[in-house]
Amino acid sequence: MGNLASAIAVRAEEASIIAELKSGSEDAYSWLITHYHQPIYSLVYRILSDPADAADTTQEVFLKVFRSIGSFRGNSALKTWIYRIAVNESYNHRRWFSRHQRQEIGMERPDGIRSYEDSLADQGRSPFQLAADRETRALVEGALARVNPNFRAAVVLRDIEDMSYEEIAAILEISLGTVKSRILRGREALRKVLTSRTESEPAFQFSPQTVE
Repeated sequence: MGNLASAIAVRAEEASIIAELKSGSEDAYSWLITHYHQPIYSLVYRILSDPADAADTTQEVFLKVFRSIGSFRGNSALKTWIYRIAVNESYNHRRWFSRHQRQEIGMERPDGIRSYEDSLADQGRSPFQLAADRETRALVEGALARVNPNFRAAVVLRDIEDMSYEEIAAILEISLGTVKSRILRGREALRKVLTSRTESEPAFQFSPQTVE
């Protein structure tokens, strides 16, 4: 009964937030940005593998959310709907990039200006821990960038965002069987990339959850 009551309370709270968003409440929009900006940016970044593109696409995601909230009918959870928009916008950006074959020259940030990801770092951790975390994260992020985008999205949503198969199916608009297939294939592709990149280094163990 406790779980049911909790689920009902969550749905009631979400319905209230959606109603406020549709009415144009500034507080509701502020809550939405505060609650979802960082996870949406992280998701988009892992699909696009470029901080600038991820920042631009994240902006587009929230612009689309704001423009479309009036037509949201509640057929899925608000989070599922927003994540679906984020994945679709990321795919659209990749297609645009492929068509235009845009070439960009990376530039170092001016001294004293911190990146979005740097601002999220836990400053209470030791320099050694931060360096080790950055090295591991860079290794995995680099490997993810070489995985097929369709498989990558499924792996990110499952193993990094910790979403259920049902949530992933709703976000990607595919069947549960396809979700599990993409996760398995994505994990295997990621394992191969990590193995090939660490042959001359200490073994890196990737232990994803078991697909049921």
